[in-house]
Amino acid sequence: MSYRYDYDVIAQWIAPGEKVLDLGCGDGSLLRHLMEVRQVLGYGVENDPDKLLACVKNGVDVLQIDMEKGLAGFEDGFFDHVIMSLSLQAMHNTQGILAEMLRVGREAVVSFPNFGYWRHRQSILNGRMPVSESLPHQWFNTPNVRFFTIADFDALCEMNGIVVRERLAFDEGKLILEEANFLASVAVYRLGRR
Repeated sequence: MSYRYDYDVIAQWIAPGEKVLDLGCGDGSLLRHLMEVRQVLGYGVENDPDKLLACVKNGVDVLQIDMEKGLAGFEDGFFDHVIMSLSLQAMHNTQGILAEMLRVGREAVVSFPNFGYWRHRQSILNGRMPVSESLPHQWFNTPNVRFFTIADFDALCEMNGIVVRERLAFDEGKLILEEANFLASVAVYRLGRR
């Protein structure tokens, strides 16, 4: 199982014993972490067969669902938190999945690579698509279909009536307090409804 610095950030926003849904959960590492440090009742959602098997091997309950079609099988407000960690940029129906996350969860937590990060801008100025720790794929094999910045996401939340309860931005695991849209490679948001 892999571990990332954003797991501890997300864990700070989760109360012990909460019901958590992790969308695009990969091998289940985040849920396993939350089960260990916050004793959550967690479920993962994944569509990749190899990642589904990895979740089962890691002791994480997982459902195979195409998230592009929504979360119709889940009751309104059933989960305390619905998480999508470093997967939002791979969704075609960005607004739809955010609405679904806030329908089935009291709060949503999302993290994503910031395409406005200065090193990414520099790559484009040099004539190449960025490849970095937060964007590890080449342009021809990336799962990413949405290329957005922290400023873009803030505007999307405002446009859709989504409340940003907290936002943290990082570069190589270090908290960025100023000029996040330029200096941060990854952002982590805690969202709610109005």
